[in-house]
Amino acid sequence: MITYRQLTIGMAGRLTEIDRSEFIDVLYHLKEDKLKETGAGYEYSGWTDKELKEIQQQYRFELSSGGMAVGAFDKDLLVGFGVLGHRFMGEKLDQLHVDLLYISRNYRRQGIGTELLKMISTEAKNRGAAYLYISSTETSSAVSFYRKNGSDITKAVDQDLFSKEPDDIHMIKKLD
Repeated sequence: MITYRQLTIGMAGRLTEIDRSEFIDVLYHLKEDKLKETGAGYEYSGWTDKELKEIQQQYRFELSSGGMAVGAFDKDLLVGFGVLGHRFMGEKLDQLHVDLLYISRNYRRQGIGTELLKMISTEAKNRGAAYLYISSTETSSAVSFYRKNGSDITKAVDQDLFSKEPDDIHMIKKLD
């Protein structure tokens, strides 16, 4: 049984428990405001040590700056987590960013990501946000997940996030 709870800054070391590997069949890119597919067909083995350190750094930064994190656990094993960014963004400053959201390979497509996204959405709304801003990895699994959960492509791209990840697909999700 999967349980969910808020994570603390001191739990950054537990992010190593996430199996980020996946087979990437399709990558998306935006062309003239439309999603275009490109075949990929390769196995991504997971985070390198450098990538994991960067993820842990980002996790610590967001939590120490006022963001929040939630985790999904199978007994004591962390199998998924999501981080809500601290910074309001958008023209009206009414958006908060889904900073990180990862589910271990063997736990995907079981509703865990959707539940974590709901928890992040609730917190964002409680903080006064009208939208979630999502800078999604360009994989079909990530883009499809966010779209199935009510996100749409945005034309109002956050330039800070775009400069860090120019291949990401930028979306917003209206909070009900």
